[in-house]
Amino acid sequence: MKTVLITGAARGIGLATARTFAAAGWRVLSLDKEFESEVVGEPVEFDLRQISGLSAMIASLGELDTLVNNAGVVHCDPIDAIPDAHKSEILAVNLEAPAALIANVAPGMKARRSGRIVNVSSVSAFTGHPDLWYGITKAGLLNLTKSWARALGPYGVLVNAVAPGPTKSRMYDQLPQSRRDEVMRAVYSRRVCEPEEVAQAIFWLGSLCPEYVNGTTLDVNDGSYPR
Repeated sequence: MKTVLITGAARGIGLATARTFAAAGWRVLSLDKEFESEVVGEPVEFDLRQISGLSAMIASLGELDTLVNNAGVVHCDPIDAIPDAHKSEILAVNLEAPAALIANVAPGMKARRSGRIVNVSSVSAFTGHPDLWYGITKAGLLNLTKSWARALGPYGVLVNAVAPGPTKSRMYDQLPQSRRDEVMRAVYSRRVCEPEEVAQAIFWLGSLCPEYVNGTTLDVNDGSYPR
């Protein structure tokens, strides 16, 4: 049985992804800082802001076939008034933690010449974003994807990303209505994405896609580039 570690798995895209892998017969390790209700597979309670503890946490989990870096935070602060605490949290959870997680799972995957990593970025990586550091981290995640794909590709390890548009989640619900209206005007279908739709894309990259699909970003945003 193959094993997948999914961060931010307590709700939204992460929870939908955990359900998708579990339905396919995978052993699912669901990581989040707290679980309010449903837990798919085995819960791993960990605060991704604690970067120094990531190495020991990963070592305790055993062999991983797939890593899904899904966890993320956004605060919707004015672009010219972002508290340092918010900036630090966004940088840690959205970028530093995925980088550290990849660095810790890479040696094992490289040695086995097998493994897949999927990073959950955002349409915000390609456009200006009101929450400055959120957009910066999501763009950085795409460069991280390409860098590790280049490093691990010769060893049969695939590193890819997805870039969701507006998706039903707690994060989407906290956006100002004006921001939601702006994004909806650009979406071809004029509807919000279901978490399960993103989960299917993540599952494909994390298990089924051809080995020649590496270092790429799969858009799951239905044209939702704010104008």
